[in-house]
Amino acid sequence: MSTLIERGARGPGVEDIQKRLLRLGYDLGPSGVDGVFLGATFEAVRSFQRTRHLAEDGVVGAETWSALVDATFVLGDRLLYLRFPHFHGADVSTLQGALNALGFACGEPDGIFGAFTERAVREFQLNTGYPADGIVGSDTVRAVVRLRHVWEDKDPTSPVALAVAPARAADVLSRTRICMHVLDDRGRAIAERLANLAIATEPSSKVEVCSEASSDAHVLLHLGTCASPETAFGGIPVVRIGLAAQEAVEARLMTALAAADGCREALIDLGDLAEDEQAMQRLAVRILDAVCLALTPGTPSVVS
Repeated sequence: MSTLIERGARGPGVEDIQKRLLRLGYDLGPSGVDGVFLGATFEAVRSFQRTRHLAEDGVVGAETWSALVDATFVLGDRLLYLRFPHFHGADVSTLQGALNALGFACGEPDGIFGAFTERAVREFQLNTGYPADGIVGSDTVRAVVRLRHVWEDKDPTSPVALAVAPARAADVLSRTRICMHVLDDRGRAIAERLANLAIATEPSSKVEVCSEASSDAHVLLHLGTCASPETAFGGIPVVRIGLAAQEAVEARLMTALAAADGCREALIDLGDLAEDEQAMQRLAVRILDAVCLALTPGTPSVVS
């Protein structure tokens, strides 16, 4: 929200604020949602600000609006996954509490979807038979909600004391320069998601999105759709993805990277891959995981 909403304001913006306050249980008096920022609405905003340790001025500016939006997200309202800046809100807190109560430790529920939360999501998905991509979409939400009778009203911090291992090989990301050479807009979209995911996992990650191939990278991945890879990238391993081979991304890429001497290099040909948000994020997760596994000493079936 770019403009301040103060006492006396009227309109759809005020109605949105009132609806959110009602959802949170605040009393707006007999007038309810009427689009007028007076009386009970003003006092409800001040009360909300007090509970959130914000300036108790009754004015809805950027900070109060952001807090209101965070507080009113319900699990399933949006796709959740690891990114930077991290997703945050009440939906994340609900997810974290549910996972903790179900035995998948993600630490103190803080409403921030960080690396430990992603790891807990992936373990939950693996345990329930879903693709372990760390993306909380409709299938994962349904699986969590189906178990509501198990986690609802339980202590959301119950297994907080459990050891939480790193989500992926953060040490690999901090010491390995990875260049994502983009061939087209689709390649750039995936590469930018991958770079963002790497930073969200390990802030000192050395993942770059490049328009030109870097000669001094430890890992060089060409990403996009290539009509004749044998001609354009002769001698470089080609990992074909597309709709038919999505489930084999990790194995194919690990094989390609393990076969390389010196710089680990491969062309990732996207083919007819779907371009929706979840498909692109899932591919970014799988590529980054494959790189981390390929460069982790002792990983089975990977040549070090």
